[in-house]
Amino acid sequence: MYHDHAAPLGTLEIKEAGDDPAAAVTAALDAFKGEVIGRIEKLEAGAKPDTKGDGAPETKGFDKLNDRLDKIEAKMNRPAGGERKDEPSAERKAFGTYLRLGAAAPADDLKTLTVSSDAQGGYLAPAEMSTEFVRNLVEFSPVRTLASVRATSSASVQYPKRTGVTNAKWKGETQTSEASEPTFGQQEIVIREVNTFVDISNALLADSAGAAEAEVRLALAEDFGQKEGLAFVKGDGVLQPMGILSDPGIGYTANGHATALASDALIDLMHKLPAAYRQRGTWLMNGSTLATIRKLKDGQGNYLWQPAYAADVPETILGRPVVEAVDMPDVGADAYPIVFGDFATGYRIVDRLALSILVNQYIRATDGVTRIHATRRVGGGVVQAAALRKLKMATS
Repeated sequence: MYHDHAAPLGTLEIKEAGDDPAAAVTAALDAFKGEVIGRIEKLEAGAKPDTKGDGAPETKGFDKLNDRLDKIEAKMNRPAGGERKDEPSAERKAFGTYLRLGAAAPADDLKTLTVSSDAQGGYLAPAEMSTEFVRNLVEFSPVRTLASVRATSSASVQYPKRTGVTNAKWKGETQTSEASEPTFGQQEIVIREVNTFVDISNALLADSAGAAEAEVRLALAEDFGQKEGLAFVKGDGVLQPMGILSDPGIGYTANGHATALASDALIDLMHKLPAAYRQRGTWLMNGSTLATIRKLKDGQGNYLWQPAYAADVPETILGRPVVEAVDMPDVGADAYPIVFGDFATGYRIVDRLALSILVNQYIRATDGVTRIHATRRVGGGVVQAAALRKLKMATS
């Protein structure tokens, strides 16, 4: 018979393990498990346990083992009832009561905790910091979408242009031909520069997790887009690109009144352009001028302005599309509130440098400030004045 003289099964010694009772139970259970596995391996090797007189195997030790394991497992699954939880403070109770009952809470609770005073609990109900950033609306001129745009790597772009054609004449059979030649000229579009810089504290950059720098970059992009749009319409050609309204080569049609738009003047303006430009023409004006034109009618009582009935069909005036430009002037004395023509042929935009942003962390490092530089280089000008025409209001 097999006799195992090791310690009887069912004895499990649990020692304290610092402040973690669960670790102590786990360690004791692992040791006990190792002992059980060892005895099972001996049984599987061929040794036979003692049997009782009735021939039944000796299972007393294993029964004790099972009982002990069940108790340990139940103990580990039991909630930690030994830990004493601190009673909530009066302020916490009052805050919970206020959340449930609001103004109907008992007066004592309202006295104990008030949101209006930080020291009396206002810190428990902080203001929410919204992730939505409120920005002012920035409107841009659509001239870039109408004109021809190209890029360059030079400080200026020169466009050779033909200013005249040959002078052929009708001759008889024996008459001598006369020589003639076309005339040429040249136009230069100079690249202009717009720039600025923004100082922002390093603490704000760090605490905003990149949001502050992103907002500065967005503000710079919107500012530069607005500035160049205004220059394409009204630029003086000195430090700014030459604007459409500032170019002296663009002709105009007189409206005949200082404040009232005349429908006949719009028809005259449109048909003063050559047919090739007129058929590709677009009306350019601001919103208030468009509102005035929408009320104009022809001799048969039909509105000159026609709405768009499909998403891909623009609104039209006299059959040609109309585009709003916030930088165009309002209707008023001596103003040019409307331009019509083929902008792709008439106006050219030249990009030298896209919006460049340089983050300088060193120039004001001792002040805890980072400087963000922004630069934009772009040029613009009228290259074919005959493709565009303005409407001029009377002086008085």
